[in-house]
Amino acid sequence: MSRETARYRETDTEQGRRERVQKAFRLTLAAEAVLTALLVLLDQATKLAAVSALKDGGPFVLIPGVFQLQYLENRGAAFGLLQNARIFFLAVTLIALAAVIYVLVRLPLKRKYIVLRFLMVLIAAGAVGNMIDRVFLGYVRDFLYFSLIDFPIFNVADIYVTCATILLILLLLFYYKEEDDFAFLSPGGKKGKADD
Repeated sequence: MSRETARYRETDTEQGRRERVQKAFRLTLAAEAVLTALLVLLDQATKLAAVSALKDGGPFVLIPGVFQLQYLENRGAAFGLLQNARIFFLAVTLIALAAVIYVLVRLPLKRKYIVLRFLMVLIAAGAVGNMIDRVFLGYVRDFLYFSLIDFPIFNVADIYVTCATILLILLLLFYYKEEDDFAFLSPGGKKGKADD
């Protein structure tokens, strides 16, 4: 085989690899968008069920003295903080969504980042789920209540954001320890690389 033929095959192989990586990247982003939409639908379905079953009635006790379903229209942030600051929350949500999208677009397609990708999807789904309530209703529908510890009433979207944030902190503290683990976030960092 001539050198020219070898170079052509090498170039063709590299171009084919790049195309496969780009296709995998687009498919991954599409799958993440679909998963986000499904999680938002689940959140909205649970909120509709809560309105239907709980709004005009008292709490529905599941575990006496521990856990119950109790409807609440929350006009503040998580756990009832910052009441009636709707525009502020919408702005914060849009900024958070922009950050999540930036991370997902820049995040390499490496096994090391699979959990991080899923956590970004959870955060996006939770943010969108509660943003839908704020935009269309002016408040967030909450209905899950741990009466044992008098924990503030919350909803499924809150669970997404809270669990994802806790796991993200743990990952940052104990898993992503290398200096270049987040180099992809810098403007000059490479994005969407395949597994090594």
